[in-house]
Amino acid sequence: MVQRLSLPLTRATMQVSLSATNVSKRYGGVVALADGTLDVHSGDVVALVGANGSGKSTLSKILTGVVAPDAGQILLDGKPVSFNSPHAARAHGLTAVYQELSLIPDLTVEENIWLTHEPLRAGFVQRGVARARTAALLDLFKGTVGASLHPDAPIRDLPPDEKQIVEILKAWSIGPRLLILDEATASLDSRQVGRLFALVDEWKRDGLAIVFVSHRMEEIFRVADRAVVLRNGHSVGTLQLAEATERDVVNLMIGDSVAGTAVGAALSSAAEEAASAQARAARATGIRLRAQQLTTATVRGVDLAVHDGELVGLGGLRGQGQEDLLLAIYGALPFGGSLTLSGQPVRFRHPQEAMRQGIAYVPGERNAQGLLSIRSILENMQLPSWSKYGLILRMAAARRNAGDVANDLRLVMAGLDAPVSSLSGGNAQKVVIGKWLLRAPQLLLLNDPTKGVDVGAKAEIYKLLAELRRAGAAILFYSSDDEELLGLCDRVHVLHDGRVRTTLVAGDNLTRANLIAASVAAESPAQSAGAGHAASPPAEAA
Repeated sequence: MVQRLSLPLTRATMQVSLSATNVSKRYGGVVALADGTLDVHSGDVVALVGANGSGKSTLSKILTGVVAPDAGQILLDGKPVSFNSPHAARAHGLTAVYQELSLIPDLTVEENIWLTHEPLRAGFVQRGVARARTAALLDLFKGTVGASLHPDAPIRDLPPDEKQIVEILKAWSIGPRLLILDEATASLDSRQVGRLFALVDEWKRDGLAIVFVSHRMEEIFRVADRAVVLRNGHSVGTLQLAEATERDVVNLMIGDSVAGTAVGAALSSAAEEAASAQARAARATGIRLRAQQLTTATVRGVDLAVHDGELVGLGGLRGQGQEDLLLAIYGALPFGGSLTLSGQPVRFRHPQEAMRQGIAYVPGERNAQGLLSIRSILENMQLPSWSKYGLILRMAAARRNAGDVANDLRLVMAGLDAPVSSLSGGNAQKVVIGKWLLRAPQLLLLNDPTKGVDVGAKAEIYKLLAELRRAGAAILFYSSDDEELLGLCDRVHVLHDGRVRTTLVAGDNLTRANLIAASVAAESPAQSAGAGHAASPPAEAA
């Protein structure tokens, strides 16, 4: 049993019953939540499921005092409650881990975890107690994180997965009775996800109530007892997951107008596209990108190439050098080795130099690296492209072009002048990608572009990638989702400890078993059967 570290809660005091009925929230003319209904009790793990913009995050924030509802009723332990702040919700044992991190970059891990609820005695912070409790919290993820995650580490120096773990531990440190995990696994690798789920199982047995929000269907079925489905701001049904299928959940999410899974259909189409990739590569007159012995602090001599019209994947556990590889190509990190673009040697010293050569980069953390949250959708969409509209800006043309891209991407918004912060996660990600479409990139570098994105938005992003390929763009793509790598890529370079451990080719040996085995540096099924190492791509594609 996992012990609470800040509040002396026992199994009896942990008992909780929360019921939300007909909860609504409107922002001007936009209905964020029309009819949110949810029940969760001690020992429950309830999945809150729905497309981006369906109201999941709004309902979660209302339950934890971040947002005030316009209407509806919330009962806690049978009594009506209304929280006017997150602090008020935490005082009742309710807290959340949100998709967007709340950590302060200049503070340490320990300072972030205990901020506003430091262990005190006679009004003074007990530093030794805080240090011991921080160490005990970090031990919950022992074996899944590196030496960089320690109590004195500044948050700004941590990779995204370790920041996410600190966010989880910060929420756990208050000793909650009800914990909302809103896309808490989006930045974690498979080992860390496995450890979190083991903790969830312990917490459930200990009587904790958990609301779990995820776009990864396998996670929902792995960890939750039932799913409450939201669609267009309405609670449209509850499914007992032991008696349901993925198709049941997705059909309820998207309604009766679309049969099957949008993502499954998109991946099936992408697989057909990948099946002809080798023929296209053979006909290609040149290679858009070639890296030879590319080396950074975490990348150790990587060789790869991407033809025009190809989508090449970067696989492996998170933090094995995939992000640094993309950043080096984009001119955001110094590197050793050599790069050629369309046969010409290049060494970009700044991303602007890469942009001028038709290269675009979609970062993994959209709010920190891809968007100006206080600016409008229009300003964000045109951020890399304002210069082409003249010294005296031709705003009508800029607005028209941005509107065309927004329509192509089916961007759900109040208007181009609305703040980008008003968008759901999936629609915000469309803006991050859409701003580059205005520059017609010839090489697109993608760093986990569908992280935290709903099934409908994923399908639209997959369709967009297919259209870019047909137009001749070359795409280098890192994803933490194995299904995407298997369904989208012509081949996948699997990185381990900064090196390409193996290259898996679509239609040959790009299978889940081989991908997972290579990710953890294990022997693949083919190798154990005596088939030798996974095949490398043809020499002209390597």
